[in-house]
Amino acid sequence: MKPLNGIRIVSVEQFGAAPYGSMFLADLGAEVIKIENAAIGGDPARRTGPHLLGDEDSQYFQTWNANKRSLAIDLRTDEGKATLRKLVESSDALVNNLRGDLPVKMGLDYAGLRDVNPAIVCLHISAYGRDNERASWPGYDYLMQAESGLMDLTGEPDGPPSRLGAPSIIDHMTGITGALGLLAAILGARASGKGCDVDTCLFDVALHQLGYAAIWNLNEGHDVTRQPRSSHFSLTPVQTFPTADGWIFIMCMTDKFWQALLDGVEARELGDDPRFADAASRHANRQALNERLDAIFRGGTSAHWLAKLQGRLPIGPVLSVAEALRNPLLTRNGMISHVPHPARADFRMLANPLKIDGQRLTQKSCSALGQDNAAILQSLSQQEEALK
Repeated sequence: MKPLNGIRIVSVEQFGAAPYGSMFLADLGAEVIKIENAAIGGDPARRTGPHLLGDEDSQYFQTWNANKRSLAIDLRTDEGKATLRKLVESSDALVNNLRGDLPVKMGLDYAGLRDVNPAIVCLHISAYGRDNERASWPGYDYLMQAESGLMDLTGEPDGPPSRLGAPSIIDHMTGITGALGLLAAILGARASGKGCDVDTCLFDVALHQLGYAAIWNLNEGHDVTRQPRSSHFSLTPVQTFPTADGWIFIMCMTDKFWQALLDGVEARELGDDPRFADAASRHANRQALNERLDAIFRGGTSAHWLAKLQGRLPIGPVLSVAEALRNPLLTRNGMISHVPHPARADFRMLANPLKIDGQRLTQKSCSALGQDNAAILQSLSQQEEALK
């Protein structure tokens, strides 16, 4: 089942944030028409290496654009503007991730399009928002991690600040945040007949990821700092531990799991030590506890401890990307999807993490640059004829 069948979304997008969010909507069944600038060869992500798929496509591009159609036009020309406005007549939403000052100038906001379609929802994803002194500033994911404080919280205490390891995590979170706001506004527009503008930006979303670290600071002046070995800010033991051949991560978030750990490693004497009697004591004496647990875990391999403790408490291996992608669980649960591409029949992607009625959402590669021009333009001509 594709629950968004019948919804049409036009997206003036490039690179990661808006494309990631609109890809989710496309996977869920929405018709997403990706507007690409014909004057510059489309989304620059099409030519981002190192792994290309022909002259006008890349694995980097396909990461964010599965299930979309491609319409290559130049929005700076009268013809391009007219085509976009015709599309808006029969669409539910228009998405853009342009610089914050550009949507109004290009007529891509609700005020500029409501005469064409009063129910249109316009989603704006920008670097810093459209209503402040930074509206015209360009910006990307890593800059937001830096200024939001996320980099300062990442890495070992005695090392330099680091970006989060996952590529483009703020882009992804911003895309999903925007998609959620967009769907809510579409529901509202279908009920009222009136559309609106929906805004989110990379900076706001990055800041929002601080979560309780921000709340503690705002209310208590509590400065959260980098923790050794990826430890939790207030609970122990919640961190990495070295084994005889690698690393594992253990998360004793409750006393129940602390007790399960003591039983599993056969170290009940640690529970009798007053330094580790409760959560606050364990956190206050984390270094001493680490020394005891490190000695235990170094006595066995990662596989040994996983076999002994998995299912009894939250524990997992620390894997490389290559190891993570070869985890047999991914095959069993369908998280690797085969998505044939004209340039590569055996092309694979990560499946959408959503399931509907227990089924993964189907995927197909994004159309080639401008591949859908003829079909879309013909449908617009027929739409225009029907209105005469």
